[in-house]
Amino acid sequence: MDTPDLKRVGIQLFSIPKLLEQDFRKSIEMLSRMGYDEVELFGPFPFSSESAKSSWTALAPMLGFSGSGYFGHTPAEVKAILTDNGITVPSIHTDLDTLENHMEALGAAGGEIGFTYVGLPAIPEDRRTSPDDYKRMADTFNEIGAAAKRAGLKLAYHNHGYGLQEVDGQIPLRIILDGTDPELVFFELDIYWTTAGGADPVAYLNDYPGRYHLMHLKDMKELKHYSGDGNDSGQWIELFPYMTSAGKGILDLNNIIAAARQNGVRHFFVEQDLVQDPEVALQDSLNFLKGR
Repeated sequence: MDTPDLKRVGIQLFSIPKLLEQDFRKSIEMLSRMGYDEVELFGPFPFSSESAKSSWTALAPMLGFSGSGYFGHTPAEVKAILTDNGITVPSIHTDLDTLENHMEALGAAGGEIGFTYVGLPAIPEDRRTSPDDYKRMADTFNEIGAAAKRAGLKLAYHNHGYGLQEVDGQIPLRIILDGTDPELVFFELDIYWTTAGGADPVAYLNDYPGRYHLMHLKDMKELKHYSGDGNDSGQWIELFPYMTSAGKGILDLNNIIAAARQNGVRHFFVEQDLVQDPEVALQDSLNFLKGR
């Protein structure tokens, strides 16, 4: 079977939050033994906005865990654990409020942990209700991107499945891509959510070369689209059961990754949200992606 034969593969830690909550060091050691080279952290962090922390506290009972960020460790401890296991941190996920109001703290954290990209995993629902909202968000991203650059960081927007269908003659995600400065705003393509939203990941990579620096990889057991417009987390959670390890589903990962390499993607992260049996599923993904 043809495989992408990637040399370095990372993992978004939202794949194994319960294990990290139980024993952060042991979980990182497991990822290192598997052969993962990079991780992407997710917030909130100690420096995150109070609104982000409150929202997370409210969401935790539904998720079944509450840990995030450094999972109770200091930045120095996290850095040491990762370094001991030969793992680097190119990027993190944080929230819009923190990006808008705590960039200095993000820059300091980047210096401590080593990340360059600060990713926004989703735009708050109340700030993406119309094409005009997306135009305003593009302006906001340009401002955040400029602040990130001053802090030695790079802003990266991670898409979910909303904003991929035409609204009033415009595709919202393309409003953001077209309305942001290529030198200040970068993107993280989630191939699963893009497909669930009825769009083609390869088309976005080819249409916007150099804009996508990061990619989330997972596979889809069978072709599934959102039950509605993909605008709320409930619709995302409905599709969790259809995720599977890379190479075990219907997505054309070889073609997608070839287009990603051709168009400037630098970091590839496996993300299998709240994966069951992670030692098997995440190893399967890694083996496929590295051509083992």
